Amino acid sequence: AREYRSTGRAALLYDAPSTAAGKVAIAGSGLPLEVVVDTDAWVKVRDHSGRLAWIEKSAFGGAKTVMVKAEISAIRRQPRAEAEVVFRAARGVLLEITGQADSAGWLPVKHADGQAGWLPAHEVWGR
Repeated sequence: AREYRSTGRAALLYDAPSTAAGKVAIAGSGLPLEVVVDTDAWVKVRDHSGRLAWIEKSAFGGAKTVMVKAEISAIRRQPRAEAEVVFRAARGVLLEITGQADSAGWLPVKHADGQAGWLPAHEVWGR
């Protein structure tokens, strides 16, 4: 099974497990990343675009998040396709996971502004 972790703060991504290595990008706070290799102080990760990089382990923490990968995702009041839409989230929006996905594949999430609901788990990346 894949493991994902979310950054607890903005952090640099490097091309090797050292602060002396080349800087690849900046990962914003709350960004979900797939764990590829986990060492004592560093984690090799894959981002939503497939890029591989290293990040200091201390950068992880805080709420578990996912990134919307659908063009637009409707977040619904209940975990059903016919349920009322609470809000819509565009591709790239980060949402906090607030519980476990149900048996039908609906994931409970919350937006940073406090709105919450359910969306199909296949419409997000990072879980």
